[in-house]
Amino acid sequence: MPLEFDKSFFENSLYNFMLLKRYFSSLGRFKLPVPLNEPLKTFSPGSLERENLTSAIKELKASEKCVPVIINGERIFSGNISDQVIGGDHQKRICQFHEADETLTRRAIEEGLKAKKLWQRMPLEHRASVFLKAADLLTTKYRYQMMAATMLGQGKNIYQAEIDCITELADFWRFNCHFAEKIYEDQPLRNNVGNWNRVEYRPLDGFVAAISPFNFTAIGGNLCSAPALMGNSVVWKPSSAAVYSNYLVYKILEEAGLPPGVIQFLPGSPQPIVNEMLSHKALSGIHFTGSTFVFREIWKQVGNRIESYSSYPRLVGETGGKNLHFIHESADLLNAAANTIRSAFEYQGQKCSACSRLYVPDSVWPKFKQHLLTMHSSIKVGPVDGTVVKCFKIDFTNFCTNVINKQAFDKIKSYIDYARSSSEARIIAGGECNKFKLNQVGNDEKGYFIHPTIIETSDIHFKTMKEEIFGPVLTVFVYPAKEYEKYAEIAANSSEYALTAGIFASERSIIQNLEEKMLYASGNLYINDKSTGAIVGQQPFGGSKASGTNDKAGALMNLLRWTSARAIKENFIHISDYIYPSNLK
Repeated sequence: MPLEFDKSFFENSLYNFMLLKRYFSSLGRFKLPVPLNEPLKTFSPGSLERENLTSAIKELKASEKCVPVIINGERIFSGNISDQVIGGDHQKRICQFHEADETLTRRAIEEGLKAKKLWQRMPLEHRASVFLKAADLLTTKYRYQMMAATMLGQGKNIYQAEIDCITELADFWRFNCHFAEKIYEDQPLRNNVGNWNRVEYRPLDGFVAAISPFNFTAIGGNLCSAPALMGNSVVWKPSSAAVYSNYLVYKILEEAGLPPGVIQFLPGSPQPIVNEMLSHKALSGIHFTGSTFVFREIWKQVGNRIESYSSYPRLVGETGGKNLHFIHESADLLNAAANTIRSAFEYQGQKCSACSRLYVPDSVWPKFKQHLLTMHSSIKVGPVDGTVVKCFKIDFTNFCTNVINKQAFDKIKSYIDYARSSSEARIIAGGECNKFKLNQVGNDEKGYFIHPTIIETSDIHFKTMKEEIFGPVLTVFVYPAKEYEKYAEIAANSSEYALTAGIFASERSIIQNLEEKMLYASGNLYINDKSTGAIVGQQPFGGSKASGTNDKAGALMNLLRWTSARAIKENFIHISDYIYPSNLK
């Protein structure tokens, strides 16, 4: 029998309209594409991709951008304006951005909750299509624009930008769709004739606050999109040091068909925005990456307000790290040294997984030290595009670039100065701060540059062996080779963090032994490999202790945190009496 329609039906009830969409969408069982990790491009000299990237960088540097607050797709220019500067030349800015305040945040939350009513009822294949399309737009149309924004805005060289804002973000979007499908497929068995059991994976009852860091564009994209994929509305507070690349993420999602209001984009000062989100009764979850201190403060505020919320908010956080490499004397020393240089100094150590403490046996230290210093001596430091070095000709050969801002620069420098003045430590490589001149005349120092620094200490509990620095500083402790078990236990238990660790050895029994001793030292353990570089779908990422809630970004278990399951039992056989046979005489 055909359905009859009238105009008032559609004008007065969006809810009924979505019920109709669900009626017509049940015409097939759909399988989402099986994801594959996005391949890296080489960007070799003379390649087309290098030419395209060079053009994108020149265009971005030549035309300053303006980023608005975005609520329900509406661009809002609040008039309260801040700058995102280029860290390698902090007298220039990559964009100006308008800041949200308490009023705009409140509006974003309320409007997002309205948008959620339609979004959560959209079948998974339609929600997933948004993110699958976004991944394709990112890796084609927006590839070089996104890389330029991440390189200039966040201080990444080509390789670091490529693995972040292109491959990892595309992987998040594609693999999360695959994981969501797996979650929905997990259904109870029908154990009894006469009923049907099923489970719905509802979004959380409220909105999710996404608070993202500066150091990975991909993290910003994942923090907002993972909960959204599962049907949630998200209010996204990007880092002020990554506004422009994060704005591009939003634009890509918008172009891919994300309905207005599902993700609200609120750049600005953290305090008014976050406080307003935390004070709203509909807060149902927080997706956070950032400092341990900030996450703990957020957790305290949520705890103090727990009675004001309509549900218990889910807190998912990935925070700090004091990550280690532990070398055994049986290790391949050249491999261990090369991986340590990469882990400690790629992206200037501004990764929560970066190696910052190194344990080396005395029996191999002279040879290992030689490998470290030889490699260290060839590290090039300078701007991401090298334009100010060679008469403004693009030069991508710098391995390390600037740290993100003055606050980071001052903090990192203070640790280097502390080691320099201590009788328990000595700087064996690097240590220069802000020595890179951005022009060839005079002493005008414009960039926040800290050269990769290696400290050797005689105190296993030295300050730089325990506190998170978040910069290109590696501290080495040389231990007695025959006592490796004792020192492995100390290494495993001497930090409040437990994010990543790398162990290097050739003997299998030693590897097994170190694995066991490092059981709770990290959420990600690497054997004969560096402590950085987790790949979506291959190494689910996250740590415990002060490093976070270990909910594993890039895995099915993270998406489960953004769902609230409802079990449904449907009875097919009706009864006529309440008495059970066991009640009969």
